[in-house]
Amino acid sequence: MLKLYNTLSRKVEDFVPINTPKVGLYTCGPTVYNFVHIGNLRTYIFEDILQRVLEADSYEVNRVINITDIEDKIIKKAEEERVSIEVITKPYEQAFLENLQKLNIKSANVYPRATEHIGKMIKYIEVLIEKGLAYVEKDGSVYFDISKFPEYGKLSQLDKREIKAGARVKADEYSKEDVVDFALWKAVGSDEIGYDSPWGKGRPGWHIECSVMSQEYLGDTFDIHAGAVDLIFPHHENEIAQSEGKTGKKFANFFIEGEHLLVDGQKMAKSLGNFFTLKDIEAKGFDPLAFRYLVLTAHYRDKLNFTWESLQAAQNALNNLREIIRDWPSSVIASPEGVRQSYYQKFMSAVNNDLNIPQALAVMWDMVKSDNPTSAKAKSILEMDKILGLKLDEYLGKKLEIPEEVQKLVNQREQARKSGDFKKSDELRHEIKKLGFEIEDTPQGPKIKIDKQPS
Repeated sequence: MLKLYNTLSRKVEDFVPINTPKVGLYTCGPTVYNFVHIGNLRTYIFEDILQRVLEADSYEVNRVINITDIEDKIIKKAEEERVSIEVITKPYEQAFLENLQKLNIKSANVYPRATEHIGKMIKYIEVLIEKGLAYVEKDGSVYFDISKFPEYGKLSQLDKREIKAGARVKADEYSKEDVVDFALWKAVGSDEIGYDSPWGKGRPGWHIECSVMSQEYLGDTFDIHAGAVDLIFPHHENEIAQSEGKTGKKFANFFIEGEHLLVDGQKMAKSLGNFFTLKDIEAKGFDPLAFRYLVLTAHYRDKLNFTWESLQAAQNALNNLREIIRDWPSSVIASPEGVRQSYYQKFMSAVNNDLNIPQALAVMWDMVKSDNPTSAKAKSILEMDKILGLKLDEYLGKKLEIPEEVQKLVNQREQARKSGDFKKSDELRHEIKKLGFEIEDTPQGPKIKIDKQPS
């Protein structure tokens, strides 16, 4: 049985869906005012692994990833550049979807945009006002009154913080320690970007967007709400308050959050010069799936320290794995079930234990290095990769096609080595490398590989 750590209870629990075999999964998506960074991408990879494990356990996952395309930063950028918000958001939304594809992250069932649900957000807020959970200020802004929701703080355990009764915050960004009434609707001036509402021109607050879109596609109560740890408070906490305040029902049964990605031991920040996107990784010659592999080496609830050296090690490991399985048979119909099951069961036991992917990865390598028949190992690797998502099927049993020019240089280098002309041998190795290949000298002769070492 799948066991997952639930932030609501602060313990690992057996996962039991509301309507087996269906699972509703909401994962907080990007705010599309800029390119997502590799810390964001770590979260999306962990959520992809969660979906893949659920599917391996025979659940039918309905996954929603929202697109926040109306927010303070977006509006500021649009007003500064004097363009519509769509001109700002569309390129970043497209880049986000391309990043997901490069990292082999499965597509969500739906990607709802905040701007497409403004009407529903207004109706949602009207219910909260009618219930006495929200109030309208003179300027037309609407705030949720956290004092009217007794369970406020149950997710983030706010007992150690002071609730500032009556204090309000309008901005989307504020101190993580500010426990105050939060904006459901933000009034704007007549010449500012906004939407008409019963309270005047304005726009929705960040938190109301996710409550409306998650419940629109998954129902009042759904199985799993996932995101990053920095969203626990205030975002997820505020979602719970307004959602459960409106419906009187539990919002989500499980809250699952992934830890931060550090860069050289520090939090990522543009001011520190350690803010990287997937494009930055590719510009240095790395395969995006090397970053995915690196993410798999740490548990999702542990911090992961990114360095270029650790990414290089991940690239090397992935290259090595690809080269090994090229020699395995692509036809795996006649594989011995006993051998396959022993490793696969250990693998599934690890992933079902709160997504222990590092342990599962170790099981996979034990299987790869074992003396078992390659037909059995081939079948196992394909099943494991349904969860790991490393696209190993593109390499299994696929002999490397060597261009004639490269093969000619390899033959010349081998002759140079045999004659003891090691200077010439090194020169030829360099020429081969420039053509995108590398040579590994083995007792059986030279082995040609694709060179994926960033220059």
